[in-house]
Amino acid sequence: MLNWEKRYITLGPIATLLGLAFRVYDPDHLLGLEEDLGITCALVPTSTAGIEIGRRHDPLNIAFQNGPNRGTNVFIPMHWVIGGHDMIGKGWRMLVERLSIGRGVSLPSLSSAAGKMASDSTGAYARLRKQFNTPIGRFEGVEEALARIGGMTYMMDATVRLTTSALDAGEKPAVLTAISKRYLTECMRQVINDAMDVHGGRGICMGPSNYLGRTYQSIPVAITVEGANILTRSLIVFGQGVMRCHPYLQDEITAADMDGDEGLARFDQALMGHFAYTIANVSRALLYGLSGSLLAPSPVDGETSRYYKQISRFSAATSAMTDVALLVLGGELKRKECISGRFADALAYLYLCSATLKRFEDDGRPKADLPLVHWVCQYSLFQVQQALDGVIRNFPVRLLAWKMRVWVFPLGCRCRLPDDHIQHRVAQMLIEPSVSRDRLVAGVYVSDSKDDVIGRLHHAMTISMQAEPIERKLRKQKQVYRSDQTYDAWLEILVQEKTLNQQEADLLSESRESVRRAIMVDDFPADEWV
Repeated sequence: MLNWEKRYITLGPIATLLGLAFRVYDPDHLLGLEEDLGITCALVPTSTAGIEIGRRHDPLNIAFQNGPNRGTNVFIPMHWVIGGHDMIGKGWRMLVERLSIGRGVSLPSLSSAAGKMASDSTGAYARLRKQFNTPIGRFEGVEEALARIGGMTYMMDATVRLTTSALDAGEKPAVLTAISKRYLTECMRQVINDAMDVHGGRGICMGPSNYLGRTYQSIPVAITVEGANILTRSLIVFGQGVMRCHPYLQDEITAADMDGDEGLARFDQALMGHFAYTIANVSRALLYGLSGSLLAPSPVDGETSRYYKQISRFSAATSAMTDVALLVLGGELKRKECISGRFADALAYLYLCSATLKRFEDDGRPKADLPLVHWVCQYSLFQVQQALDGVIRNFPVRLLAWKMRVWVFPLGCRCRLPDDHIQHRVAQMLIEPSVSRDRLVAGVYVSDSKDDVIGRLHHAMTISMQAEPIERKLRKQKQVYRSDQTYDAWLEILVQEKTLNQQEADLLSESRESVRRAIMVDDFPADEWV
């Protein structure tokens, strides 16, 4: 018989089948000699006697089915246990493996889709919305935000591609899926914040025409579910990564648990290999650092080769610093969550940078995409540098911290964020139709219908770009619209004066109206709430 009270259960209010994890006790020894059999998983119909379910929460006013459920003296027959008798006590492994797969698909894909939607809509809006007869997307302050939107979207999509391809191949990359979930949802938060900033009042006024507000509201849901981001960064990414990825650590732990001479011999062998591995990584990090990564290997030539070299350098440095931290801090390291979080940052951005380079290669190295690649790689490598620098500055053993700085940053911290020129090129990619822009937003629904909330942006962008040469001609002739008459009346005068022909006047009128519809916000009677 089971009793429980659960909160925050996704899809709980509408579930017909409940996935339940519980600890099994067998005091009567009906299943064997042991009394505590461990964590077990079962699938329980929600119609079972004793289960209360159906009430829902209101998570940020979002249509997200989430709610509590309770069980009182619920009997669980053996055939409801996943895997039956043989899988009793193996539920923790089930939970971890399923989470490691699911969190690499749903929320990273959601983040990538949000980035694509933001890139598409914000780029079009920044082209349509004008100030001083200039699209706001050409102002440098807005370009900075647009560059982050475009660059992070490219990085998120590349990471989703690489992670899901590993899952498709049957792998269970728990560390990579944790990285994808945590860092892509944080990128989504930054991208949507930037999109809201560019849209200004267009983004904050709720109503049927608002395509950003609900996404902005729901961001904390993605940050919280499937492993809260603070927990994932400070404990899971580095904690699991160091155990799963280290070539000698698991062998050392296994050998330490063995009795006799064989265990001692295996431990000595693993320890010697560990020492050699650490010394090799320290040497590589110092050599690559002193040469400015020029002596590091790269599998490709061209403009992206330097990024492969820097990844090799920082990978060696991260590995060597991890070994030093493990050797000096031991079990205390897991309580140094700020240090482990910075190690997680370094590992994560090395992966995001690698995924970006792989996407560029898989796409056939399109030259037009290089601004995006440069932005992502420079941004990612700067984050790696800052993370490792943060570990050194906060490492509790100061003498070792000084020595680590010597072989990690022998020439100082030389990585920089993308410069204004790269930001400009990425931003212009978002506000100008191109094949690269189409590749960036591929996979999300794109419409040019005047009746679609985002389609209005595309329609207006097409019409306004056709009208721009006519507007430039009028400005050159010092023909300026004045508000003491209607716009259409002014155009009619220009047609009568032979300054414009009727087709040009009609195009300008349609452009003005389509832009107005695209950038307008909803309004309501004072006593009506959205």
